[in-house]
Amino acid sequence: MHDYRIPAVDLLNALVRRVGAAAAWLNLLLIAIILAQVVLRYGFHHGLVALEELMRYCFALAFMPGLAYALANDSHIRIDILHGVLPRRARHWIEVLGLLLLLLPFLWVVLDHSLVWVANAYRLDEGSTSPQGLPHRWIIKGLIPLGFGLLGLAALARLLGETLLLLQRSPGAAATGPHRVSALRRFFSPQPRTLGQGD
Repeated sequence: MHDYRIPAVDLLNALVRRVGAAAAWLNLLLIAIILAQVVLRYGFHHGLVALEELMRYCFALAFMPGLAYALANDSHIRIDILHGVLPRRARHWIEVLGLLLLLLPFLWVVLDHSLVWVANAYRLDEGSTSPQGLPHRWIIKGLIPLGFGLLGLAALARLLGETLLLLQRSPGAAATGPHRVSALRRFFSPQPRTLGQGD
């Protein structure tokens, strides 16, 4: 999908990237908390359980959107040796089948189970097992469906793009066709990427 852009896919990916980029800034807060905990533990021999748990919260807040960010930027792990030698249509088929048969069912299972975990944690007002820990554990558990929901959005954008490129016999045809193309059709049509346009 690097040679062509699809405005609908670009819009969804832009949303995922913004959330991922914003969440990445939490790593600075995470570093500050880790440093504070290290100073308290080794300098004053008195680490705080709440800071220890806050580290996990910040890590989850930064990590969960990062999964979707990797998929939107096509920086997730794949077997590039095989992927690079296959014809274009075969690559699109593998992406579509992988998303439909592997990623989306996995996301559905995680979302289905995690919503129950969040609901139970909220209903019981679940907190830390430590008396000095943080309350309201449903907040951290709530990051699971939110993060995987964002990953689902990135997966749907990817599926839409790969399907449209697969259905389009010649992706450049959209640009050389009639000049009066409806806005909706243009929004879902593969268009050659011009120099300087990012993914």
